[in-house]
Amino acid sequence: MENRWIYKERPLPEAVQSLSKAINVNPYLSTVLLQRGITNFAEARHFFRPQLAHLHNPFLLKDMDRAVARMKKAIDRQEKILVYGDYDVDGTTSVAMVFSYLRSFYPHCDFYIPDRHAEGYGVSEAGIRYAADNHIKLIIALDLGVKALEAVAHASVQGIDFIICDHHLPGTSIPEAVAVLDPKREDCSYPFKELSGCGLGFKLLQAFAKTYRQEQDVFEYLDLVAVSIASDIVPIDGENRVLAYFGIQKLNQNPRPGLKALKEIAAVRSDMDVASVVFTLGPRINAAGRVAHARAAVELLLAQSDEEANALAEKINLKNDARREFDLTITEEAISMIEGSELLRNANATVLFKDTWHKGVIGIVASRCIEKYYRPTIIMTESNDKITGSARSIRDFDLYEAISACSDLLEKFGGHKYAAGLTLDKKNLEAFRMRFDRVVGERLTDDMRKPAVEIDVVLPLDAITPKFNQLLKQMAPFGPGNQKPLFEARNVYVRNALSSFKDRHVRFLAGQENTDAAINVVGFDMAHWYERLAAGDHFRMAFTIEENNYNGITSIQLRLKDLKFD
Repeated sequence: MENRWIYKERPLPEAVQSLSKAINVNPYLSTVLLQRGITNFAEARHFFRPQLAHLHNPFLLKDMDRAVARMKKAIDRQEKILVYGDYDVDGTTSVAMVFSYLRSFYPHCDFYIPDRHAEGYGVSEAGIRYAADNHIKLIIALDLGVKALEAVAHASVQGIDFIICDHHLPGTSIPEAVAVLDPKREDCSYPFKELSGCGLGFKLLQAFAKTYRQEQDVFEYLDLVAVSIASDIVPIDGENRVLAYFGIQKLNQNPRPGLKALKEIAAVRSDMDVASVVFTLGPRINAAGRVAHARAAVELLLAQSDEEANALAEKINLKNDARREFDLTITEEAISMIEGSELLRNANATVLFKDTWHKGVIGIVASRCIEKYYRPTIIMTESNDKITGSARSIRDFDLYEAISACSDLLEKFGGHKYAAGLTLDKKNLEAFRMRFDRVVGERLTDDMRKPAVEIDVVLPLDAITPKFNQLLKQMAPFGPGNQKPLFEARNVYVRNALSSFKDRHVRFLAGQENTDAAINVVGFDMAHWYERLAAGDHFRMAFTIEENNYNGITSIQLRLKDLKFD
């Protein structure tokens, strides 16, 4: 599938020149920084040198004073506190963090994670019943709860208060809780809106510690916050950048036993970054709730010794192996269904249903199908005599709006532009499939149908020096809102040492017309370019810059992202 290349807007030349002079960097780096909103020396210093002092005052969050006061009241009265969170990475890290902090000085606390399959997402009836049966007086809800109006009201009747820490968009009404901490509330003026659920839990602990204990104590939990930020795909700018920067430092230097054990079982040999968290730690933590119960993930993150953590990590890893097996099997079945039907092959969207597919992995399967067919995708299975589905979208296509156009055929749905979940009655399946495909066809543009490669700036290969690379590395952590810069080089050719390895990848020494450049390039899963590269044609190359460590020698290499032969 051919990618379309799009280019970020070029800043004004005078702005590039001014910033280059102010911070003593070349115009290519200044261009990248300006594209990210960094316009002067002070902003560059703030960006390149994050400090914990840059974190916002947690009391700027609406209701924070009420939340802290209710926590203190519960502790003074020796009331039982229940820490309640979602079953994904963001929820389980949130619960582990808040429960661990409270338990360090207050014994009357417990935690609860709803069962993905039996209870579903959110504050469940079973959860409220558990709280009532165990004489809980205060529930701290993390990464959920902002739409739990009925559940909070039901708990209140039983004498149970709620503090809600949720980063999702609220509905038209806010639950009648003691405090609802959500920067996306219309009446909340907090200056950063994109905290993860665990990030919001951290702000609650920070506010409590500032008032009643030692603020520095809560910084010990930043490794958990960093894992949540990476895994929940929230923007890594603003306050999240500071939290992720110091959290990843702790993750690399002194992680808690549970995360240390996961790193070891995932065979992580070098320093972690956001991408390695997403691909190694995140899936393993998620696997507990996908194929069994997410309580196991919290227990691992709460482990206080290496021995305990290693034993729990082994069990989690087995669940991840099972999750991977489900994922691969269902993906193969889904692709086979599409390939076996002309109607499905030529559809505007992928909508597939099989009643035996595992509910815990259908979202992953939807993403896998997009990798192959690149169109909005919904994968559905049967759950509690209903059809439940997980939907994923493609760049620039508003999936939530497309599903909303079919809402009369659904029992419930929720999500956002790029990911959603839905439930419908079996009798509406075919009508929904046809309607959704028609709606997608009406709204998809020709550009949306092609994957996009977004170029930051055109860069000559001889500008890639060790100094330039060192400055790029200081832009980390990379992720949404601060992606690793993607460059384009033109008039490139294979200078030497073209090879294909493992029948999947290519490697070569690149040269460029009118320069003396000679730099190693590696393209993973790009062996299909080998014959064209061997023909000697000049090409344009989209790439990122990285380091290769081999036999104790570190060198700069380029990671190939795409090629165009003009």
